[in-house]
Amino acid sequence: MSGLQEESAQDLAYRWLKKHIARFPRHEGAFLSEAEVARETGTSRTPVREALLRLEAEGFLQIVPKKGVFVPPITDAEVRAVMQARELVEDWCVRQVAPASDGLVGELESVLAEQERVIGDAVTFIELDRVFHRLIVRRAGNPVLAEFYESLRDRQVRMGMYAVANEENRSRAVLDEHAAIVAALRTGEAAGAALTAHLSSTMAALHLPDVADWDGSEHSVVGLS
Repeated sequence: MSGLQEESAQDLAYRWLKKHIARFPRHEGAFLSEAEVARETGTSRTPVREALLRLEAEGFLQIVPKKGVFVPPITDAEVRAVMQARELVEDWCVRQVAPASDGLVGELESVLAEQERVIGDAVTFIELDRVFHRLIVRRAGNPVLAEFYESLRDRQVRMGMYAVANEENRSRAVLDEHAAIVAALRTGEAAGAALTAHLSSTMAALHLPDVADWDGSEHSVVGLS
């Protein structure tokens, strides 16, 4: 098999695995096997093994010797922690860049157009979702916050894929919410509110119960009520 064919087989297994994992109930862990993935994707075990290593490096799964591949659950506590961190970083960043330059608005609108084009492809859609939010964070000009935000990437991507794959019309809602953020950034008005509405909607799509925060208070996070 040529290098190009091998790379294509690996990418096929990689994308199949991402879509498959996104369909798992997020509160439950599950085991996979190389043989199972190879059979489902019609590839050999070598590209499957490489795809699994990529996904392990990205935090999607854990390769357990002599047992197989374990996809860990996404707990409510993990969702809440990631979303709280996102709110803190992204809220500051949208306020820093508003009103946004024509250049940034143009870049964000280009990403929105690409998301519209791939709306049926959950993997690519969420990859573009990351691009959208990263553009705003990086443009805010704080390298420490940008680096911290990147550390959330793997968990953020899996959560986003789960929401898009399991919530009817979630992709369309994301596009509308992103468009609202762009509109707010263009005028410089209510950018923080547009972001909070988007993150709250994401929390709802992840079916996070409205429970007490870490300090025991009964208020909800990122605007949920």
